Amino acid sequence: TSPLDDMVKTILKRIIDVLFSLIIILFFLSWFVPLLALLIVLDSKGPVFFVQKRPGRDGKLFPCIKFRSMTTNNSTEKAASRNDIRITRIGKVIRKTSIDELPQFFNVLFGQMSVVGPRPNLISQNEYYKEMFKEYPKRMYLKPGITGLAQVSGARGGIEHDLEMKHRIKYDIFYIRHWSFALDIKIIIHTAINLMRGEDKAY
Repeated sequence: TSPLDDMVKTILKRIIDVLFSLIIILFFLSWFVPLLALLIVLDSKGPVFFVQKRPGRDGKLFPCIKFRSMTTNNSTEKAASRNDIRITRIGKVIRKTSIDELPQFFNVLFGQMSVVGPRPNLISQNEYYKEMFKEYPKRMYLKPGITGLAQVSGARGGIEHDLEMKHRIKYDIFYIRHWSFALDIKIIIHTAINLMRGEDKAY
């Protein structure tokens, strides 16, 4: 169960998602996308955006949008690793600061994601961790988020050990069961601070 089982709270969260994503898209991405797009194209051949199917709420697949940060983005599911040779020069910068995730505000606007919620994993990771951790499917009770409680609590970036996913599940389930507007605002503020500082786990 979650406080968001209340329809009124769900509607209010959706309204905030729409307003927040519109502000980011209209006042920031509207001019930032063309600038970053030019840098991405000059740095390496390929499209500006990378779109990959990810499991969303209840495991339903949706097209997760990112700025392309690798030289060989394709449909194969291979998560980025530390010092991954596929990552471009621009890619290193935008991944370190999580700028590559900004196009997901379009996913929020389209209703596929929320600003705050459990981060969507790869399909292959989903299948693997559903078998390993019985609590794992519970994290898909809500829409996935651009940021989440796990991410601001240090459990973000690449998954190098299964224990790291166990910690993420714990934070995600806590968020689902104890959701509040105050918690969302706290997570957003912490995310902004982390973006400015950069994080070692972001690669």
